[in-house]
Amino acid sequence: MNELKEYFNSISTLSESTWDKISPFFKEDRLLKNEYFAEENKTAIQIAFLKTGVVRAFFINQEGKDYNKQFFVGQSIIGAYSSLLTGNVNLIAQQALTDCVIYTCDYVSLTKLYKECPDLERFARKIAEYYFLEKEKKEIEIVLLDAAQRYILFKKEFPTLEQQITQFHIASYLGISATQLSRIRRQFLSK
Repeated sequence: MNELKEYFNSISTLSESTWDKISPFFKEDRLLKNEYFAEENKTAIQIAFLKTGVVRAFFINQEGKDYNKQFFVGQSIIGAYSSLLTGNVNLIAQQALTDCVIYTCDYVSLTKLYKECPDLERFARKIAEYYFLEKEKKEIEIVLLDAAQRYILFKKEFPTLEQQITQFHIASYLGISATQLSRIRRQFLSK
């Protein structure tokens, strides 16, 4: 549980009294490779701290093609935010790409503490701001950068991920085919 406390405090410091109130809500759990944390067409009720492992957020388009929207690499917060905030069914699934260690928490129980723990609400706001900025960055990259430039950014952002997941998932994240990714990788290897 120390990792969870350190992670939270690295984003926004929580008082000891706040930590004492929220720590009982988090339960250690495991996600095995290919298991879902958040499923499509189900209403989300939990968030989690991803201690170790890799989780992808993805959706499947009308033609049945996977599109990886985001990778979460331990340590980070995972959860179907739109579903949690609106109470509607989730549209973007979250699936473990490796075995993961997580700490799960009931979202409503946590948010009920916002009034008495403003430092917790500040932490949640900072997490939301971070993911908003990440979403905007990815949208700009997909429009303004070519596939090779996006691959370079991917390697900087996720330096060890290429050794942990399949090319298919990386290509999907970059918005290209696995064949295109192979060509790009060959170009970099030949330089």
